[in-house]
Amino acid sequence: MKIREIRCAGLRGATPEGGWSNEIRPEDCVHTLVVVHTDEGLIGLGSAFTNDQLVRGTLAVLEPLYRGENALEPERVSEKLHQNTFWLGRGGSITHTISGIDIALWDILGQATGQPVGRLLGGRYRERVKPYASVLMDQPEILADHLRKIKAQGFRAFKIGWGPFGRKSHALDEAIVRAAREAVGPESLLMVDAGASDAFWPQGYKWALRTADMLANYDVFWFEEPLVPDALTDYVELRRRAPLPIAGGEVLTRRQAFQPWLQAGAFDIVQPDVTKVGGISEERRIAWMARENGVHFIPHGWNTAVGLAADLQLASAFPDTDLVEYLTGSPFIDEIAGGGWRLDAEGMLAIPDKPGLGLQLDRQAVSKYTRGEPLLD
Repeated sequence: MKIREIRCAGLRGATPEGGWSNEIRPEDCVHTLVVVHTDEGLIGLGSAFTNDQLVRGTLAVLEPLYRGENALEPERVSEKLHQNTFWLGRGGSITHTISGIDIALWDILGQATGQPVGRLLGGRYRERVKPYASVLMDQPEILADHLRKIKAQGFRAFKIGWGPFGRKSHALDEAIVRAAREAVGPESLLMVDAGASDAFWPQGYKWALRTADMLANYDVFWFEEPLVPDALTDYVELRRRAPLPIAGGEVLTRRQAFQPWLQAGAFDIVQPDVTKVGGISEERRIAWMARENGVHFIPHGWNTAVGLAADLQLASAFPDTDLVEYLTGSPFIDEIAGGGWRLDAEGMLAIPDKPGLGLQLDRQAVSKYTRGEPLLD
């Protein structure tokens, strides 16, 4: 089975706020669907956390390398694309686009073999996983009201992040966390994401340590991105001294970038993004590397329905990956997935056991958000 064509289309019109200082707009494109078509009629779904113009340019560069390749060999084909584009720069748009291709190839392999991707990765440790609702921070009263509504939908785990946190005062930071804890209750998991990969993040190590102490008082499960992305030494020291787990890694790409962080002990929880790191092939290598270094692997998922589907399959294939991120209120997750997503009575999300990613897209919704581009036919 050969790769005949790869198409892409950016998602626009309902792009959710990111909490960034330079906020994105609904019409901005930060997620691009990638679809691999084969000569035998099977198609695979992928997603890249990158603007569609950059993905289109990358596909044009990669086309001589992937056209006619074996669509049933995702890891080899993806590594071929990586190996032959080092001179264009490891990471960034090239790697993000390869991520989308790789996810789609695993989807095809699953369909061709009649197996869910998680089983092809070595086996399924679980049939369902707990999703945590990922919510932007706001003023305490507004955030608390939002969280209560999401809890009413059945979520049992919550992450609050970005917004005014770390940018106004320690008193406001604590008021936000206090309001969140009261809203979700003592029985729910609560995580906090400082969002220090935002442009010109103003805080440093001492702020992070003081804030970590405060968060521990509210039984926060982890403290995510408390420092700027390149502060390796500070991350290592913070992990040693903080009274709660430290999480990060969503901005890193490929296993080579993760290796020094994992070996140095910078994270308790590592969060690679499957739509950025190089796809499923690369993320599973990172996940096993994390496990070998005593680090908990939880995928980053500010994403699309395709990215969530890939995260669910990855979560099934690792013994301690018991959480996945669920960006609440995004049509790119909720609307474009055929049949949507449903929590069970215990706030868990079933991991699809159908072949491949186990995801069917709602064609009408996809057409709506991709401006009718011929992506699937």
